Amino acid sequence: MDGMRLVMGNEAVALGALAAGCDFYAGYPITPASEILEGMARLLPPRGGVFLQMEDELGALAAVIGAAWGGARAMTATSGPGFSLMQEHIGYAAITQTPCVVVDVQRGGPSTGLPTLPAQGDAMQARWGTHGDRPAIVLTAASVRGAYEATIQAFTLAEAHRQPVVLLLDAVVAHMREPVDLPPPPAPSQRRPVRSPEPPFGEHPFTPFGAGRPIVVTGLSHDDEGLPRTGSARASERMLRATEARMAADPALAGLDRYRLDDAQVAIVSYGVTARVARAAIDTLRQAGLPVGGLELTVLWPFPEREVADLAARVDAILVPELNLGQMVLPVRAAVAGRCPVTSLGRADGTLFQPDEVAEAVRALPAGTAMGRDQRHA
Repeated sequence: MDGMRLVMGNEAVALGALAAGCDFYAGYPITPASEILEGMARLLPPRGGVFLQMEDELGALAAVIGAAWGGARAMTATSGPGFSLMQEHIGYAAITQTPCVVVDVQRGGPSTGLPTLPAQGDAMQARWGTHGDRPAIVLTAASVRGAYEATIQAFTLAEAHRQPVVLLLDAVVAHMREPVDLPPPPAPSQRRPVRSPEPPFGEHPFTPFGAGRPIVVTGLSHDDEGLPRTGSARASERMLRATEARMAADPALAGLDRYRLDDAQVAIVSYGVTARVARAAIDTLRQAGLPVGGLELTVLWPFPEREVADLAARVDAILVPELNLGQMVLPVRAAVAGRCPVTSLGRADGTLFQPDEVAEAVRALPAGTAMGRDQRHA
């Protein structure tokens, strides 16, 4: 290990990418993600990798897709406006089954919005930003170490499922520094070529990605042989359903952290930097004798419907705080399906929640919940 040192969240992403064997980065500088680009520009070439600063975010992801088809492990990073520009190419990467990683460090929006202030407003865009049906893998993190580990996981999942993987951070996690003990970046000789774990094109598994027999790489729907088949919609749907079924069976995509939930009567469902605030609020409420716990999402999509439904069956109420006006609360409510009340606590002013704000929101839950009963008998 390198020993304990202060590491910025964006720096942890760059270090995590190197640890995952990333050997190609293309990007365009944008606040608050620029330190990832700067870190890769400094660290990647000396290890034999390729760094490109592109003319814009469209070109960046196009270069990443091309590099992946050449056998590289490839990544880009951006923030909200650039992420919006990338949506067409995210769809292209999905239909061509291209393993790559896209990091989106969220800031206030829409458009240029609040360039230096944090937000969590891209959660729905990360899932539904492209047109058409496609599988989506979206990770997040609440700490510097979490950002490092999520970056490595993103590369692993991209390769396992032959899909683009999005890592959603926020400006706070990206710019905070925390003492962490991370291993040194691996030597170039430790990198492995991207390999396909199953044969989405043909019958030869574990072929190095970017090698093997020729296929047609196109945004058109294709068949099992990698040939365009726009007249055979059944083949396209079959491959889509197969990918989604494989994702549903992958335990690595059941990303949840539980905090003091065993005896909880009220749950706070949170993600990203808001999960840190939720934990502090839970500790405050526990000190007051209130049975509150937290469910922290580390994988936003595929959404953990079953786990949230199970939670709803054993608590009186759920609170969902987020730095937007109510995005992830929507799939939470859908999974809960009326089993208990779900309350949204949102803000879009570029300001973090304070623990006492979240605690007060829990105390203000309807009288039929555990909090309401405890206050009524106080």
